[in-house]
Amino acid sequence: MRFSIQREVLLKPLQQVVGVVERRQTLPVLANLLVVATAQQVSFTGTDLEVEMAATTQADQIEAGEITIPARKLFDICRALPDGSKIEFKLNGDRVEVKSGRSRFTLATLPASEFPVIENIDLVERVSLPEATLKGLMDRTAFAMAQQDVRYYLNGLLLDLREHALRSVATDGHRLAVVETNLEAGGVAAQRQILIPRKGVLELQGLFEVGDGTVELEFGRAHLRVKRGDVTFTSKLIDGRFPDYEAVVPIGADKEVRVGREALRGALQRAAILSNEKYRGVKLEVSPNKLRIIAHNPEQEEAIEEIEARTSVAELGVGFNVNYLLDALNALGGEEVLMCLRDGNSSCLLRAPESEQARHVIMPLRL
Repeated sequence: MRFSIQREVLLKPLQQVVGVVERRQTLPVLANLLVVATAQQVSFTGTDLEVEMAATTQADQIEAGEITIPARKLFDICRALPDGSKIEFKLNGDRVEVKSGRSRFTLATLPASEFPVIENIDLVERVSLPEATLKGLMDRTAFAMAQQDVRYYLNGLLLDLREHALRSVATDGHRLAVVETNLEAGGVAAQRQILIPRKGVLELQGLFEVGDGTVELEFGRAHLRVKRGDVTFTSKLIDGRFPDYEAVVPIGADKEVRVGREALRGALQRAAILSNEKYRGVKLEVSPNKLRIIAHNPEQEEAIEEIEARTSVAELGVGFNVNYLLDALNALGGEEVLMCLRDGNSSCLLRAPESEQARHVIMPLRL
C-alpha cells in the first residue's frame, strides 16, 4: 500500500473519524484506524464496536492495499506537521512509513483482517432529509438525554419515524424534549422507533454542519447508518423500550403564561446565582400580567426577579430546576415562549406560542 496526500486534505477525515476511537480498548486493533487505498481514493474507518465512522478522501500516487494504523499517533503527527505539507505513506512489511519533507515516522500496524467492520445493517427503511433539519432536531433534544442512568434506554436519543414526520425525543426522567419535522412527499411505509446511544448522538452532532446538504438515514433492525457526502456513520441501536413519552406531556395544563424568551432567560440566569447549588431550584409565582422568580440558598440569601407576562392566572406557585428551564429556553428559540401549567404539583410544558413542533416538559421540584 502506498499513497501521498496534502496535510489539509488528510486532516479533515482524520478529525471526523478519530473521535469514535476510545483511548482504552478491549482489543488492541480498536486503537487503530482501518486505512484502505483503492484506485483514486483512501478511506479511514474508526470504531469502538458500538459506533463506526468512515471517511473517504482523494489521494495521489496510489498503490492499492489496506492496513490498520494507530489512530491517535497518526492524527497527532499530521496535526503537528507544518501547513501545506505533502505526506507520503508507504507500507513496509508490518510497519507504515510516514514521510513529509525531512520528517520521517515509522508506525506499527495490525492486519486489516482483524478490524471489525459493520457491513450489512439489515436495512428496513431509508429516509433523506436536509442536513440542517436533522442537526436542528438533535441539537434541540440531545441535552435532555440521561447520563449513565441505570435505565439504559434513557442514555440515548429516540428517533420516532412516522408516516409523514420524524420526531427526535430525549428524556432523563426529570425532563422531556420532543421536536418534530415533516418529511417530504412519499413518507414511509410504517411507523418505526430507534434508540441511538449517547456516544452516537454526540458524534453525529459533531459531524453535521449548517448548510444546504442532504443526509440519508438508513434504518436497520439493530443499526442506524447515516450517509453524508464522503462520510458514513453507523451505530448500533439500544435494545430497549423507550417510555411512552406522549403520556408525559401534561393534559389539562390550561393555565398559560406568555413571556419574552430573552427576558425570562435573563431573569432565570440572575436568580440562579443565589439558588441552592445542589438542587438548583427556583420558584415561579404567577399572577395577572406578572411572573415572579424567587431563589433561596442555605446561607439565607435570596434573589427575586419580576418580569411582565401575558397571563390571567392568579396565585399559582411552582418550583423547577433552573438549569432545566434554561436548557429548554435555549433549545426553543423564537422571541416568545408559552408556559402551560396546571397546578403547583404538576409539570410545565414549554413551547413556541404558534407551534407545537417543539415541546419541552419539566417536572416540578418541591422547594
